[in-house]
Amino acid sequence: MTTTSCLPIETGPILLLDRSQDLTEPDVLYSFALDELLCRQTGRGGPAICHLWRHPRAFVMGVRDSRLPKAAESEQKLRDLGYDTAIRHSGGAAVPLDPGVVNLSLILPLGENRHHNQDFHQDFEIMVHLIREALRDTGYTVDTGEIAGAFCPGAYDLSIGGRKFCGIAQRRQNKSFIIQAFIIAEGSGAERAGLVRSFYDGAAADADPAHYPLVQPESTASLQELAELGPHAAAMFTESVKKVIRQWQAAMDPADIASAASKLDLPTPDDVREMARSLRQRYIRK
Repeated sequence: MTTTSCLPIETGPILLLDRSQDLTEPDVLYSFALDELLCRQTGRGGPAICHLWRHPRAFVMGVRDSRLPKAAESEQKLRDLGYDTAIRHSGGAAVPLDPGVVNLSLILPLGENRHHNQDFHQDFEIMVHLIREALRDTGYTVDTGEIAGAFCPGAYDLSIGGRKFCGIAQRRQNKSFIIQAFIIAEGSGAERAGLVRSFYDGAAADADPAHYPLVQPESTASLQELAELGPHAAAMFTESVKKVIRQWQAAMDPADIASAASKLDLPTPDDVREMARSLRQRYIRK
């Protein structure tokens, strides 16, 4: 029987919101907007949430990416290829999304004794812990640390055998925060990295190379390629995450779980779309 350790910090019960099978929403900012609204609710005393989602075809840029000299032209080329594009409000750089990429958000209360500038690294460790637990049964070691040549590089890149499969970013509000991870589960990591490289090749023009990632396709791979999860790796990884969350729930008082569920008020689709419009306007190019 597989056992898992408890959540690294005290958050109270975490509820599951699995939208990974819904690939009908065309606006990639819809899921980011839903995170934003749920995070506000968590900050007002609502429950902690684990939100799983995927998107059919999108390219999400960081704010810094959007300021590259030819970013608009490079973005238009992606839109001509059928990608929805957007600028995200959490940290990080450009990321392509498709059904083989699982997006995982942990929406958590900041806590009475924690402040905005405290435990920054510990917050990322929460997501690292969850993903490692979800992949425990594969037998592969998940390493942490920036991978040279990977897209959306960061100190909390997750890798197996020296190739990145996951990046993590964070968004903070007044009394709550969101840790967002993209997990390349199925397909070719190198092809996705090649797409990101082509974006930067067009967008950077004569920009200082220090202002954007120098992407190398061989730096990135999927869990299908790295951990032998097979052609249905996205579904397998999603189920593993849900299993870990349910094990954490099982260690808690059922009454606490029921109380947390009673405090969850899912935003209406209209409210989410209005927030998505607001996010798009907030980061529109001047």
